[in-house]
Amino acid sequence: MDGPTLIFLVVGGLGALLLALALLSGGILDLAHADLGGTASVESVAGFLGAFGFGGAIASELLHARTPFEVAVAAGAGIAAAAPTAYLAVRLSRWARNVRTDATPSRADLIGAIGVVVTPVPAQGYGEIRVRVGGLPVKLHARADDPIPLGTEVFVIEAPSDTSVIVEPVLSSG
Repeated sequence: MDGPTLIFLVVGGLGALLLALALLSGGILDLAHADLGGTASVESVAGFLGAFGFGGAIASELLHARTPFEVAVAAGAGIAAAAPTAYLAVRLSRWARNVRTDATPSRADLIGAIGVVVTPVPAQGYGEIRVRVGGLPVKLHARADDPIPLGTEVFVIEAPSDTSVIVEPVLSSG
């Protein structure tokens, strides 16, 4: 392996290391990027460096780059690989940061939910129920005016906190 190839590989490795750091930092390392009208993520810089380094290393090895002209051609090949990679990294990181998600469920979403008693609810204490909130099962502490046995279907009438509810048994129609 020649010196230019090694240098390109080191640059590519730094890009990969920077990408790992950017993914683990949670967006702390954002940079201003005037050309793109907003912020460009460190992921885009890492993508550019990685593609430049590894693309340049491939070209350097294929050309057996030893002269400054051959190294410059290898660097040009690295830039040709890096420009679209950086552009795609900017677009993908913006999309990932701005993707719409469902709202976080709140106490208000619990009211009216139907659940089932998983730990009997005593008259003057808390039992536990399981309800579905946002399609996911959630276990909550439950109180009721009257005792409710295990397995009874219940209706949430109030949510005094994020983890506790007041319930009534569902009246069966039979």
